[in-house]
Formats: sequence, structure tokens, C-alpha cells
Amino acid sequence: MKRHLLPLFIGALFLIASATPVEEGEPALTTQNITPIDSCSLLYQELGLEGVIAEEIFRTAYNGYHQITNRKRDILTLIDFTKPSNEKRLYVIDMNQKKLLYESLVAHGRGSGDLYATTFSNRHNSHQSSLGFYLTAETYQGSNGYSLRLDGLESGLNDNARSRAIVIHGARYANPSVCQGGNRLGRSFGCPALPEALNKPIIDTIKGGSLLFIYAEDPSYLAKSRLVDNPKTTTTS
Repeated sequence: MKRHLLPLFIGALFLIASATPVEEGEPALTTQNITPIDSCSLLYQELGLEGVIAEEIFRTAYNGYHQITNRKRDILTLIDFTKPSNEKRLYVIDMNQKKLLYESLVAHGRGSGDLYATTFSNRHNSHQSSLGFYLTAETYQGSNGYSLRLDGLESGLNDNARSRAIVIHGARYANPSVCQGGNRLGRSFGCPALPEALNKPIIDTIKGGSLLFIYAEDPSYLAKSRLVDNPKTTTTS
């Protein structure tokens, strides 16, 4: 008989404990007290980017992506110049399908540094890379083969990209074999140059109005950019 009463006794204790009032000043646990994961962090997790791209860098790109309203494609290409040139540091992301499409090596300008890109410019003949947000434009066949023109969206920071002929193109000096054994990639005149095997598929994926963001922890760029710190600003440049 006692064995049958024991579960009833335990159940009664549970009900009493559940009915214990919250101490004064202690917030009750409600759905309002649970902090939801924000949309950027959720997408970062869904894309599996932990250990691939720092979340704060992705957040900077994400904020800019949602400010630029005249993009025509739901594709974001992120180049992370905090990484050396002998590591993959270009990422092509389908923001709608929530997929990482490509991960690749990419070269920087010879005026920007050796293994790392550390110096940046919007000036003609600087042979330096330019940071910031771009829209991809039309393709063409040039001296470097199949290439993609870029339009810089940030005044004074990268808006000379088209007149400087800063384009995406393939290059032998950007092939993985160049950086075997820890060597750096070759360097461009400022263009984000890709391995020859990935050049055409990446260009065909991102051409025609998608967003490109080139990031580095550069105090001058971070202080001047209107797209980094003010997510409510919209550009139609």
C-alpha cells in the first residue's frame, strides 16, 4: 500500500514547489525574458561560418548588405583581408538560399603589402587594394581574360574602382600552387585576382549587381565608411 502512496506524495511535492511565489525583485521567467538570437547571428550559424569568418566581420558585411537597396542579386561576396594571402579569404554567400557557395584564395594589390594586405588606397597608380562595398557590374574579355567590372559605392574610399580598372579576374599568380609551403600569393595592381580554375564560375555567380565587401581592420576606413557603423543609412550610389 505504501508503494502506491509514494508517487502521489512526490507529485504533491512537485505541485507545491511549482506554486512557490517568486521572491520580490526577482523577475518571473516569461517569453519576454528570453533573448532571441538576432537574424545575423542566426544566419551566421545556418551558414556554418564559425571558425571560417569572424562573426563581427560577417555582421559588418551583413549590415551593409541590408543598407544597399539597389543590388539586384541576393549574393554577398566577402573578402577578409585580416587573413594572409596563402589562406582562403574570399567567400561567396547566397543570402536567400543560406548557402556558402565558394571559398577561395584571392590576391591583393602589390602596393598593399606582402603576405598580408595592410595599406589601402583609392588613388590611381597606387597599385593598392581598396576596402569597402562594391556592386558587381558587367563582364568582358581583357588582357587578363574573362573579367568582371566593379563599381565602388563609398565616396573617397573605393569610388575610383572603375576608372582605376579594379576588376575581378583570374591570374596564374593566384593559383594554389603558388603558395604551397607557406609562400604568399602573387600580387595584382589592386584587383582581387582569383585562381584561374575558379575565376569563371565565381564571376558567373556574382556578376550583374551583387554585393562585394572587402574588409580589413583599417582605422581610416572604419572611421570614414558610412556603411559600417550606421545600419539605418541607405545608399543608392
